[in-house]
Amino acid sequence: MKVLVTGGCGFLGSHVCEYYRKMGEEVVSFDNLTKHELMRTGYDVEGARFYNWNNLKEKGVSLIEGDIQSREDLFEVIKDCNYIIHTAAQPAMTIAIENPELDLATNVVGTFNVLEAARKYDIPVVNCSTIHVYGNKINETIKEGNTKFIREPPAIDEDHPILQGKLTPLHASKRTTEIYVQTYIDTYGLEAATFRLTGMYGPRQFGGEDHGWVANFAIRTVLNLPIKILGTDKQVRDILYASDAASAFDAFYKNRKSGLYNIGGGIDNIISLGECLELLRKITGVEQDIRFEPARLGDLWYFVCDITKAKEKLKWEPKVSNEKGIKKLVDWVKENIVLFRGEKR
Repeated sequence: MKVLVTGGCGFLGSHVCEYYRKMGEEVVSFDNLTKHELMRTGYDVEGARFYNWNNLKEKGVSLIEGDIQSREDLFEVIKDCNYIIHTAAQPAMTIAIENPELDLATNVVGTFNVLEAARKYDIPVVNCSTIHVYGNKINETIKEGNTKFIREPPAIDEDHPILQGKLTPLHASKRTTEIYVQTYIDTYGLEAATFRLTGMYGPRQFGGEDHGWVANFAIRTVLNLPIKILGTDKQVRDILYASDAASAFDAFYKNRKSGLYNIGGGIDNIISLGECLELLRKITGVEQDIRFEPARLGDLWYFVCDITKAKEKLKWEPKVSNEKGIKKLVDWVKENIVLFRGEKR
C-alpha cells in the first residue's frame, strides 16, 4: 500500500516511515522542514534538520517538502494514498505559549486540512495528540516517593477528566484536533483515531529543553553539558520507544477500531526524571552537572498511560524496555555527536 506520513522528517514521523519501508510499502513523507524547535537547541541546525531527510532518502522514502496548512498541496499528495499518519505538529508547550498563532495554525488548521483530505478520498487516518490534554490537576493526586511521584491507581485511562488545572494554548489546540477527529468519525463515518501519546524517545530525536526530554538528557550527558531540571526530578512518565509508537499506527490500520487511545509505555515503563538520569549515568559512566530551576506554567508532573484499550481493540502493546531503548538512543547520540556541537549552549 501507499502510506503518507505528515511530518515524516520529524522524530516520530521518520520512525513511522522507516517502519513501513521495512515492510516493503510505498511511503511518502510530507514535511515543511520547520526549524522552530531546532533553532532553540544550540545544535547544528542545518545538519539536524536534514539528517532525517537524508536518512529517509537512502531508505527509498518519497520526500515532498510541503506544509499541511496548504490544502492544495496536501490534497494533491494524499489523493492516491491508502493510509494517512498525521504526525506533523507544533508539540512544545513553551512555543505554544510564546506563539499561540503558530500553534493554532499548525495544530488546528493543519489537522482540519488533513481530515478534509481524508474525508474527500475516504482514507483511514490517525491524528497525534498528547497526554497533556488531561491537564496538570493530576499533580494534586500524587504523593512523593523516594525517587519518583506515586499515584494510586498508577495508570490513567481515556475516561479520566480532561483539561483540568492550568491550561495553555497547546492544551487548546491539541484538544481541538481531537474534537475534529471525533466529529469526522461521527458525521462522515471516517475511519480515524486520535493517539494521546506520552514521552516518546529514541534515535534521531534532537531533543531540547522545549520538547523531547529523554533525548535532551542523553545528549547533554554524552556531551557533559549542564542538565536543567524544572521543578523536581521526581516527575514521572511511562516513556515509549519510537519503534513501539510506530507499530501502534500499523495496529490501527489492521484493526480499524476508530476512537481515542492512550498510547504509552504503560506501567512496565514508568520512570522519573531522576531515574532516567541515573540510568544514563549507568550506561555512559558520565557524572552529570544537574541544575534545578523553577517549574514551568502548565507542566504535568505525573502521567502513566492505561493502555488496556489499545491492547484490547488494536492488539498493540510496547515491547522495548526503558534500559534497552535508552541504550540505543545513547549509541545513536555518540555516533552522531558532531550534530550536537553547534552554538554555545
